Amino acid sequence: MKNNYVSINLRRDEIVVKLNENADQMQIINTLKKKLPELKKLYKDEKTPIRVTGKILKNREIDQIQEIIKDKIDVEIDFDMPKSLGLSSIKRTFDKEIAISETKFHRGSLRSGQKMEVEGSLVILGDVNSGAEVIASDNIVVLGALRGLAHAGAKGNKQAIIAAGVFDAVQVRIANIVKEINRDEEPLHKQSYISVVEDKIVID
Repeated sequence: MKNNYVSINLRRDEIVVKLNENADQMQIINTLKKKLPELKKLYKDEKTPIRVTGKILKNREIDQIQEIIKDKIDVEIDFDMPKSLGLSSIKRTFDKEIAISETKFHRGSLRSGQKMEVEGSLVILGDVNSGAEVIASDNIVVLGALRGLAHAGAKGNKQAIIAAGVFDAVQVRIANIVKEINRDEEPLHKQSYISVVEDKIVID
């Protein structure tokens, strides 16, 4: 398992660096540093682009990996994952769950008092207003503002994520983990990606 955090494959027109989706950032960084000499040997005169895939990364993790590679090799790097949330990257966010998770799309906003509960993942093409509630056994993506209660991974899936164009809720839940939001400290988050890291909910 020790050497499976990062794999490097030479394709005809690109080099694919695949990250193990179960590896943490420190394991990926350490393995990548060890494998950089192997990666550098693949470069002669031509600049074959690198495509990094396999795991959805946070912005700061993308920056770290890019810095490490570019420090040794001056090459174009493409991250095959969403760098920010929006319509164009919703599909990629769900790629790894597609085999096991149905995704329901709901057009329009949910008003106070409305509740929506689904098996699989839920995409709201609108807002979830204060007093409304959305529950999904997998992921929840709100393209507008999330002000109501969102509970992702409702059947215990800690890999589930919540994403919102604007995150302005007072509480959020993933699996059995609850985070209360202090609006004085965190009044508003734009383009938010919410996940569980070491049994704590983290908002990026």
